[in-house]
Amino acid sequence: MRLPKLPAIGIGAPRLTGANLRTPLRTLGPGSVSSLLKIALDVAYVLLALITGVLLLLWVASIFIPLDNINVTVTDGDNGRQMPLTRPLLLFGVGAMTAYFGGFLMILRGLRKIFRTLTLGDPFQPDNVRRLRQIGLILAVVTGGVWLAQGLVAARLAPGVMEPQGISDLLTPVFSILVVFVLAEVFREGARLRRESELTI
Repeated sequence: MRLPKLPAIGIGAPRLTGANLRTPLRTLGPGSVSSLLKIALDVAYVLLALITGVLLLLWVASIFIPLDNINVTVTDGDNGRQMPLTRPLLLFGVGAMTAYFGGFLMILRGLRKIFRTLTLGDPFQPDNVRRLRQIGLILAVVTGGVWLAQGLVAARLAPGVMEPQGISDLLTPVFSILVVFVLAEVFREGARLRRESELTI
């Protein structure tokens, strides 16, 4: 005995094609990865500006606050050395931290402007070349300042407790600085090609 055939109800499984499986990940323009990174940079910039402002106020206050019978412990791992907190030492320490955070604040300021052009979908602008060069220069100054400050602390303030940074400790920062300057040249070449294409249209 054969069972009767049921009529088709017209519902079929959807066919998955390559176009359906691809989810485009935009890197430039509104709603892209660049716009998300721009938001993260904005938040980091505000936080770093607040930290730098607080440190600057603390540096000004350290000129007037009394420092009687206050000691600090300088340590590098297991070893430590206690020494009186003098006003020059306090001004040097707070000033160095303020300069450190201020340098990275300027770097974030340049990055925010660069990512703003990425969000607009127009990265190859001459201003971005200048911004990248400024970022590389600031990064070089901050790296050199940290290296000199740590060497000064190790030699003058805590001899035998802290070790100064060696040349090998500069390899990674120097490599990062060179990468930034190479990116600046890439952007400069992109801006030149864009200008030539605009002139030929």
